[in-house]
Amino acid sequence: MDAGRLKEVPLFADLDHKRREQLAKWSDEVEVDAGKHIVTQGEFAYEFFVIEEGTADVTKDGEKINELGPGDWFGEIALEETDRRTASVVATSPMRLIVMFGRDFHEMEAEMPGVAREVRRVIEERLGRGS
Repeated sequence: MDAGRLKEVPLFADLDHKRREQLAKWSDEVEVDAGKHIVTQGEFAYEFFVIEEGTADVTKDGEKINELGPGDWFGEIALEETDRRTASVVATSPMRLIVMFGRDFHEMEAEMPGVAREVRRVIEERLGRGS
């Protein structure tokens, strides 16, 4: 993973170069084709995703609830709250994703409190508990 490209991701834009280098060590990049089911509601969660390029639809109980694009992320709720995916995400175009496994995601949260606060804020919002 190229640490320089992480600066283009809003979630990581405020991190200094050293922290982005560390983040790059915890992350991988994957490319997926349109139509790929990236996560499926109800399955166990093992990773967190940030969209670099492309778009995806989020569905819950078969109903579309959101569209995602570059800079958006998903997968955090299951890693933090439930262990299982709360929604499905399907690529609607070719995508490039940053992927972080759960252990590295939790390490990122511990070492980068600003990122952790933003992730927690979005979790609360997505679960309808935000203020």
